Formats: sequence, structure tokens, C-alpha cells
Amino acid sequence: MPRSLVGRIVLGFVLVALASLLAVGGGLFVVLRGLHQDAAESSLVDQVETLLPQVRDQAIAGDLAGALGSIRDQLDERGVSAYLLMANGRLRSLDPNAPAIPGSAIQLADPGARGLTSHGSVTLPNGQSWSYAASIVRPAGAGARALVFARRDTSAAEALADLGSKLPAVLLVGLLVGAPMAWILARSVTAPLRRLATATAHVASRQSEPLPLEGPTEVRELTHRFNEMNAELAATRARETELLANLRHDLRTPLTVIAGFAQALSDGTATGTDATRAAQAIAEEAGRLERLVAELGAIERLQAGPAGLRPESIDAQAALEETAGRFRPGAAARGVELSVIAENLADGGGTQVELTADRMALDRILGNLVANALVAAPSPGGHVWLETRSVNGPPGDGQVSFSVTDDGPGFPPDSLPHVFDRFYRADTARSGPGSGLGLAIVRELAAAHGGSAHAEQVAPHGARVSVVLPRVRPIPPAEPEDIDYGRPSTSTPATDTIDD
Repeated sequence: MPRSLVGRIVLGFVLVALASLLAVGGGLFVVLRGLHQDAAESSLVDQVETLLPQVRDQAIAGDLAGALGSIRDQLDERGVSAYLLMANGRLRSLDPNAPAIPGSAIQLADPGARGLTSHGSVTLPNGQSWSYAASIVRPAGAGARALVFARRDTSAAEALADLGSKLPAVLLVGLLVGAPMAWILARSVTAPLRRLATATAHVASRQSEPLPLEGPTEVRELTHRFNEMNAELAATRARETELLANLRHDLRTPLTVIAGFAQALSDGTATGTDATRAAQAIAEEAGRLERLVAELGAIERLQAGPAGLRPESIDAQAALEETAGRFRPGAAARGVELSVIAENLADGGGTQVELTADRMALDRILGNLVANALVAAPSPGGHVWLETRSVNGPPGDGQVSFSVTDDGPGFPPDSLPHVFDRFYRADTARSGPGSGLGLAIVRELAAAHGGSAHAEQVAPHGARVSVVLPRVRPIPPAEPEDIDYGRPSTSTPATDTIDD
């Protein structure tokens, strides 16, 4: 089997052409053999009917053998053997070199009709096929009843000879027409594939450009998928480049603070209460660096999926209240009001709705949403609303929605489809500490629980980010080691803002 696609296409075309040629040749052989066989039998009939008048008088007189001797030379020239079909059904040969043919193989059309000629073919025990023509010379009585001329059947050889003289021309025409067609067909497939292979080799060097959609439908679909992958890869590289720039900025400030206070402690510039404040500043900046590193690793840890979660029964309202309590002091310090709204959670008996989820993961989801909203809300005078409600089903079934709304400027135009993408930061001009991972972590955690995350604009201004989780979902138990989802700080601005 050829290794190249062109070789395989050409080989397939050749095999199909040969198979077609054999099928057509076989059909023609059968037809031509039948025609030659009919022609041979018709020729024998003509010979019988031509020679029979010459021997009829002698045959009637009873000297048929002598009459046939007079025409033996004519029969030998034509390769014909003469036989007499006797009244007892035996076939008597008039030529000692003629093969023995059983009399039962000779079929007379009408044994009682004198002069009627019949014809057919017979296969001898040695496998040879002979054609014959028989003419009745005596309807009944003793002696010879019919004169039989027989000749070896050469219709198969003649049919093969006819095919042998014609098939090479057909094969030549097929090659002249088919070879260019095979090349064009192979070219239409392999040329786009070669371009695709060349472009794939350049992906690593970031020099790949969108390819034209050419070739068969399957090749076009493959090229389209490659162009989409290449565009997504280019966008990811751009976001990673932006992320590195943001990280340089995010790391520069805490490192500068740590280096400055460490130098002050080292050379004795900071003493007493100044040394205490320097140590506290170093600890705070080290904690900020630690949170940033945890943020970078959180997405990869979430690739374990549901197997990395530790499910337990959680009161939805209590989880929301706890999150608000953690962030309320920091919000008050910034002059932002934090409100909790609970709707449609209690059933008729007043029982709060519970859901099955990983508590640390849910804390991380709510913490990221609230931290982003606090950064986006105007300070002072801003407002952030936390809301939880049941959707799609009565208590004990359906889903629970957690949403956080702020009255900030809202999402930038055309950013909604990308706010949950990794490393995405909608406002490229801002200099805040966001890494572009906060909302991506929210979406990954929601998906691990079998839920989803949504973002929307709020009129007249503001934004809302919601997470919908199923109330009950079987989650495989986690490994024995604990999983750290890293809560965002409640005393300082979170590492991601609302435009992450």
C-alpha cells in the first residue's frame, strides 16, 4: 500500500479501472462467444444443406458412405467431420480420426421430417466442445437416419482473440482519460492538505495565517476547524501576553514594598513601631503574592472535575449570609452598601432549601463574585446586592441561583461573551490588580457541580453575574488530601474586577 495519499488515490483508481475492465471484458466474452458459437452452428447448417443434395440420391440408394467419400476433401478443408446417425441411435464416424461422439447427444428437431436440419453443441468427456448440424435423410426404418456434420467449437478462442485485439485500445484510452482525472482528483485533496501541514508546522512559530477553504467538503471542514483553532490559539497567546504584562505590574508593587521594608529593617532605619508596621506590610504583601499564586494554580487544579469536590448539604441562604458577613466590613470601609435578598427559597412550611455542593468551592464562587462587584461599584456611595432564589422546580428539586449585582459602569461593549474566558480583562487600559482568572474559576467550579455561570448588563447601569447550581447532584468523593480553592480577601480589593 503506498504511503502517500496521491499514491493511494492513483492505486484505487487503477484497481477500479481494472475491475471495471474485467467486468466489461467478461460480459463481452460471454456475448462474443455466443455469437461465434451461433455462427459456427449456422455455418455447419449451411454446409449440410449445400452438400446434402450431392449425396441424396446415393443416400436413398443405400450407398451413403460412398457418396460421402466423394466430398471428403471438401470436409477436410473445412475441418468438419461427418457422421451417420443410425436407426439404433448410435453415431457412426465416417472419418477414422474423428472423435467419438455419443449418439444420444444429437438432438433432432423432428425425427419424422425428412430434410429438416437441426443444430446444437455437445461437450465430450475430455472437456472439448463440438458444434454439430444434423439433417434427416430417412425418417424411419433400418440403416442411417441422419447425416451429421461436426466441428470443434472454437468460439471461446475466437472471442478471446476479439477481446485481445480490442482491449489494449480500450485500456490505452482509459489511461489517457483516467490518469489526468486521477491526478486532478488527488491534487484537489492533497494540495489543501499540504498547505494545512505547512501551516501546522508554522503554528509554533506564530507565523500561520488563515488558509483558503478549498478542496472537497471534508477537507474544507478540516481547514475551517484549523482556522478556528489557529484564531483561538492566537487570541489565547494575546491574552497570555497581556496576562504576563499584568502579572509584571501586579508583582512589581508588592515586591517593591517588601524589598523596601526589608531593607529598612535590615539597615536599622525602621525601629520600634516603624519596624512593626514594616513587618505587617511585608506580611500583607506576602499574603497578596500568595493569593496571586493560588489564583494562577486554581484553574489547573479544577481540571480534576467533579472528582476533586467534597460534596455536602449546604443551606443556600446561610451560605449567602456568611459570604455577605465576610465582606461587609471591607465594603463599609469603602463606603459601599452590601445587601442580601432572599426570594422563593422557603417552601410552604418555611424550610430553607438545601443543595449538595462543595462548601469551599461555593465559598470561592460567592467570594469571587462579591469581590468583583465591590471593586466595580462606585466608592463611596456604591451598592452591591446578593440574591439567591430557586428556579426550575419545587423545593427539593430543580436548581438554585446565586447572583451578585452592582451599580457600577457595567461590562464594556461586546465583552459579555468573553468575561468567563481565562486571562480575559476587558479594560486593557486599567492598572488594577486583576489577573483575568476570577470569573474563569467561577465558571469552572460551577461546571464541576453540573451548573453554569451567566453575565448580563443591568439597566440603567451596572452588571449582574449569576451562578446556577443543581440542588442535588451525585458527586464522586474527593481524594483524601484537601483542596484549596483560595478565598479572596475580604479586607482588600479582590484580585479580579467585574470586567474579568
